[in-house]
Order: sequence, then structure tokens, then C-alpha cells
Amino acid sequence: MKILVLDDEQGFRDSLTLLLTDAGLDVQSLGSPSEALSLLGDEAFDIVLCDVQMPEFDGLEFLKRHRAAGGRAIVIMMSAYGSEDAAIAAMKQGAYDYIPKPFRTDEVLLVIHKAAEREHLRRTVASLSANLERFKDGEIVAESSAMRRVLDLAGRAAPHDATVMITGESGTGKEVLSRAIHSWSPRAEGPFVAINCGAIPAELIESELFGHVKGAFTGAVANKKGLFEEAGGGTILLDEIGDLPPGMQVKLLRVIQEREVRRVGDVETRPIDVRILAATARDLEAAVADGKFREDLFYRLNVVRIHIPPLRERREDLPALAAALLRRAVERNNVSATFTPEGIDLIVRHDWPGNVRELENAIERATILCRDGKITPSDLLEDPTRRAGTTALPDNSLDSIIAAAEREAIQRALAAASGNREATAASLEISVRSLFYKLNKYGIGELQ
Repeated sequence: MKILVLDDEQGFRDSLTLLLTDAGLDVQSLGSPSEALSLLGDEAFDIVLCDVQMPEFDGLEFLKRHRAAGGRAIVIMMSAYGSEDAAIAAMKQGAYDYIPKPFRTDEVLLVIHKAAEREHLRRTVASLSANLERFKDGEIVAESSAMRRVLDLAGRAAPHDATVMITGESGTGKEVLSRAIHSWSPRAEGPFVAINCGAIPAELIESELFGHVKGAFTGAVANKKGLFEEAGGGTILLDEIGDLPPGMQVKLLRVIQEREVRRVGDVETRPIDVRILAATARDLEAAVADGKFREDLFYRLNVVRIHIPPLRERREDLPALAAALLRRAVERNNVSATFTPEGIDLIVRHDWPGNVRELENAIERATILCRDGKITPSDLLEDPTRRAGTTALPDNSLDSIIAAAEREAIQRALAAASGNREATAASLEISVRSLFYKLNKYGIGELQ
């Protein structure tokens, strides 16, 4: 936590700075409010302890100018006897609290602690609000129980610094989930840096991850930070970690263990403060068994594992996901388009081997090529009869018997609710979207 002490009395400034430093806080002090405004424009401070009465201009004017400049630091006023009214006026203008002079050490620390808790709560609420907007926009759809389990596990892992391994087929949304974990974590205000370990030549990846010093190799004309340093205070995603060359696996293991990096060509190490996430579409256990991936690195990375199932294993998510992707495509291409019932049916039944990426591309194409704004199966797939995977069940299978019973139960619930979809979903204890999926799956009425 960084604190700025603003007071024109040098002695008071020094004593308060010493007090807060002894309490383990990062403190800087100034005597001029105009200099403080300039500093706040260049550096981020969490809290400003500001005197009410100063000769250049008072604390209330400082607060107004700080807010007008877009300043986000919490301002706590300090008032000597007789200036309490000015401190209260400042609180009405947005100051968090005020402390009367002279004050006790425990009183100052208590107010700062409460202010820090309030700022943490504000950031948490802002982060959750941003994530709710992302859910609405369809970045993560969790109608299925499988995806609800994924989000539950991600939400429980997010507040901690433990390494998370995210597995799943290509296109399932591993980076999207990684960004969600970062945004739900205490590191949300820090950077999120993603690197595809398989997309960088083996001879360059060490420099990319750890940086280099000037003259370390041909072309190294200046010192350069690596991505681990760039992600300081935040999160780094090592995507396609299974493609990391064997030599780099050893060096990455040391970085995780020691929490420090050594730039290429340097003799000194540098401490890092970063949360590590890893993602892969490969079977790393098989790679370990084949000697292609270090077992000790695997266990360092695999502290918490989250597997994202492919779309063919969570078909209940498809109607909502398709609707969200369609909204984006319509906005991007400035067109009007809707799915026909047959189009939705194909989306739900097709296996989508490329997962979300393939589905998104198909919907983008369909919004451009469809006629009269109606997206049909032929708009989504070039040859829908040949390429679409289906989930048709053998007539005598146990699955078909269960499906027939489920279909009958839905029909009875619909009849009892006089066709009301919301009431039907409530009586079956499923979401309305899940009901729409099942209505379409079993051919009961029209998908609305």
C-alpha cells in the first residue's frame, strides 16, 4: 500500500512518515499541494493523508483538483483544532474521513486500515461487475452442469496464488477462463500477460520469458524485460505449455521454485511477483510417461487443475452461446440476422471439433451470407448433411428409453403449465434455456 503524506509542516510530515514506515507502509511526503497533484498524475498512490490548512491552497481545493484530474486515491483529511468544519466539508466532497490533530498512532492506523478495506471492496465489486457483463456478452456460458463445475472451481481457486493448470481441446476457451481467474483474483488491477509457448522459436523463448541484457546475443542492442517481469504484480499465462522445449522446462522449474529470473547474459537474478497459470490441449501425463515433459515441472504446475469440456459434451450451452456469438457478429458486421429453428437444431447437434472458435467463425460467416436475415443450416456449414455430427440414439438403447421418459415428463409439465415455458422450467427444476434446448432436442413445439 502506497501512502502520500501532504502537509506544509516539515516536522509533522517527518514524524508521521516515520510512524507509518515503522508500521510497514510505503510512504512518501510532500509539503506542496500542487507538487502532490503532479506526483499523483505520474505515480499511483492508494491513500493521501492531506492537511486541511495549507498556504498554497487548502485541502478542499486539493481534493477538488485531484478528483477533476481523474484521481482515484482515497483522501483522508487531517485537521487541527478549529478546522473540523473544513474537514467535514471535504468529506461531503468525497474525502473518506478526517483525523483531528494531534492524534494517536493507533487512531491513524485504524483509519488507514479501514480505508484500505473499503478500496479493496470497491475493486472487488468493480471486478465482479465487469465479469457479470462478460457473462452477459457470452464470453463464458454455463447453462450445463459441466461448465457450472468449471466456474465453481475457477472461482474457488482465483483468490489464491496457487498455480492453475487449465486443460481442454483447442478452442474451448482456456485463455478466456484464465482471464476470468485473473480478474477475480486480488491481482486483478495488475497486468495479464499471455504467451503461446508453441508459437515462439526455441532459440528466442528464453529471452521472451526472462529478458536479456545488452550484448547478450546478436541483435540485443538494449536491456529488455522478459514477460515474467512485465507481468509483475499480475498474472502470466503459459499457453500450450506442453510445447515448451526440454531445456526451457528446467529453467521454468527453477523460476517457479525460486520466484526469481535471470535475464539472458546477466549474472544477477531478479525477484518476481507473479501468479502463474498454464494451459494445454495435450495429455501431459502421457508426455511425462514418454519422457517428453518433466515430471517435477508437471507437479509444480498441476496444483489446481481445471478441465474445460468440449462443446459436444456440453450441448446445453450451445443455444445461449450461439445467441451471444450472433449478437457480436451482428454488431461487428452491422447486419440483422436470426437463427431459424433448423439452424439452432444443427448448432446443437453438430460436434464442433474446433469448439467455440469454429462455432464463432461459422456464425460470423452465416451473418454475412444468409438470405433475408434468416440463418439456416446451409449458412452455417457448407455441407450440413455430411459434416454435422448428431446425437441420434439407437431405438433399443438404454439412452433412448431415458430420453423417451424425459420427453414425456416435459410434455406433461408443459400441459400442466398450459404451455408457459417459465412455469414448466420451474416445475422441472431446470433453467428456461435448458428447457428450450430440450424442447428443440425432442422436437416438442417451436423453439422460441
